[in-house]
Amino acid sequence: MNGAPRFLVVDGYLKAAREELAAGGAAVAGDLYADMLKQASSGSECDIVYPSDPDAGLPTGATLDNYDGIAWTGCSLTVFDDISEVRAQLDFARACFKAGIPGFGSCWAAQIAVVAAGGKCAANPKGREMGIARKIALTAEGRAHPLYEGKADVFDGYISHVDEITEMPEGAVRLAGNDFTHVQSVSVDYLGGKFWGLQYHPEYDLHEMARLTWCRIDKLMELGFFKDRQAGEDYVALLETLHRDPSRTDIAWLLGIDDDVMNESYRRTEVRNWLKHLVLPTMAERR
Repeated sequence: MNGAPRFLVVDGYLKAAREELAAGGAAVAGDLYADMLKQASSGSECDIVYPSDPDAGLPTGATLDNYDGIAWTGCSLTVFDDISEVRAQLDFARACFKAGIPGFGSCWAAQIAVVAAGGKCAANPKGREMGIARKIALTAEGRAHPLYEGKADVFDGYISHVDEITEMPEGAVRLAGNDFTHVQSVSVDYLGGKFWGLQYHPEYDLHEMARLTWCRIDKLMELGFFKDRQAGEDYVALLETLHRDPSRTDIAWLLGIDDDVMNESYRRTEVRNWLKHLVLPTMAERR
């Protein structure tokens, strides 16, 4: 063992949904998360598991105890749907808690952790929060939490979701929220394990947001985000142009985008803090 963490990335998307994203030019969620973790922790290793696939399982010979951190991606499933793919992920989340391996993740990840621990989620009555989550504000608990060391009290983040956390389980603490979504981040202690979850997406960049928007244009038109397809394609083009040329302050001004989302290091502050304050100390105890 090289002393660097070994991560398990849990990509809950159905295979068809992964293929749809890839066809639209978006990175598969598991690959995107693995790349982020490897960048944040030099020399680390990542395995990816797809629990929605039939006969899914850990790599041959691996157990949860082989991992130093478990990171969950977003997912297009609905956590309160009583279907086998969701039940399997809830069971797996409980097993991860029980194993005591530090957990982290985005969007679906926060929801699955909360529901696995006894909380509840529901469709947000305000509808879909898409693109940029504005004015995410830390709670008093969030301001004191190691997850947010070095983060401003108020910030923006990439976002795409309809469901939200509505009832916190015992052992959970709300760390941030905004006017659209009451719970934008959460810490969950359950069965001896700890999970730090975000509703927003530090793994995204402007290009990934553009590709996700492209894949969802028809749905976003129906919801009133774009008046027609051309408007959606124009928006995607602006995101892609700004991604290629961050000096285009005219586009950044037009879209209301700043370093909260464009500065990769700042955007991923929470990931580094999870490593520093949860993964590495737990590794030291276990080894």
